[in-house]
Amino acid sequence: MNRSPVLVDLALQGGGSHGAFTWGVLDRLLEEPWFQIAGISGTSAGAMNAAVLADGWAAAGAAGAREALEKYWRSVSRAAAFSPLQRSPFDRLMGRWSLDSSPAYFFTDLMSRVLSPYDLNPLGFNPLRRVLAESIDFERLARAPIKLFVTATRVRTGRGRIFRNAEITADVLLASACLPTMFRAVEIDGEPYWDGGYAGNPTITPLVRETDAQDTVIVQINPTERPEEPRSAADILNRLNEISFNSPLAKELRMIALLRQVADPGTGEGARWSQMKTHRIKSDLLATFGSSSKLNAEWAFVAKLQEEGRRAAGEFLDAHGADIGQRSTADLDILLTEC
Repeated sequence: MNRSPVLVDLALQGGGSHGAFTWGVLDRLLEEPWFQIAGISGTSAGAMNAAVLADGWAAAGAAGAREALEKYWRSVSRAAAFSPLQRSPFDRLMGRWSLDSSPAYFFTDLMSRVLSPYDLNPLGFNPLRRVLAESIDFERLARAPIKLFVTATRVRTGRGRIFRNAEITADVLLASACLPTMFRAVEIDGEPYWDGGYAGNPTITPLVRETDAQDTVIVQINPTERPEEPRSAADILNRLNEISFNSPLAKELRMIALLRQVADPGTGEGARWSQMKTHRIKSDLLATFGSSSKLNAEWAFVAKLQEEGRRAAGEFLDAHGADIGQRSTADLDILLTEC
């Protein structure tokens, strides 16, 4: 079916190797010729996906973006093969993707509660730096037609900073994904930065203000709800992290819902807010994996997540593809009734 192009923005959450789910979503969306991406806001793994996609698009359009994403995730998986953080034989036997029974993971987790990354990794080694250098042409990215907005958190103030195409480097992407218990803060222009998820996961506002698209598709990785109360120490910490990383997005979406109600729909910025349409792609399957699985980047797991992302995106397109450009499919107004 022929369809006129629709400008769309993407908002991509972070979540370690679970970002391969987002790769699958993007891979499926990029198959639609009418789906034209104006801007992408990304944090942590979402920022990596965003930068790789935009650079690939600048090189060879949608096909180039799909190829670049696959190349990136294969490189991530190859680099992870040399990590001591591997599934234990018991986890493999039980078909579990978590690292909870991994001696190396247990030791690393224990040491992170006693020693800082400045003690454990004084040279600041991060295998992703080489992967990013091999996967992204940052000079081309600066000129890419897709606008990028990458969030990192200023350590000193706790406030977020948004980096745009011409400012994005490997350091910026690593800063956006810098978990403070695992890596030293990444210094940019003399300022130390941590994971952007603490300040915006991802940040939506620049998409509304700085692109021509009226539709924003949020690809959500972190579960917003869990039916059972966490009891174990690991589950409690995992839920605290999920709440922390979802909170900035929930607050911003609540603000957007309010602005849509009170903004002047005439012209200018008020029209942008009032005309904004939101959509959400997520999967309940991600909630079944433990938090330690976010550090598992072996290819079998990455491919499973990618396949689930493609399935979720296909299901979304079947149900709501025709709504893009016409109406919101994610109800933000319900957020105004919550405390």
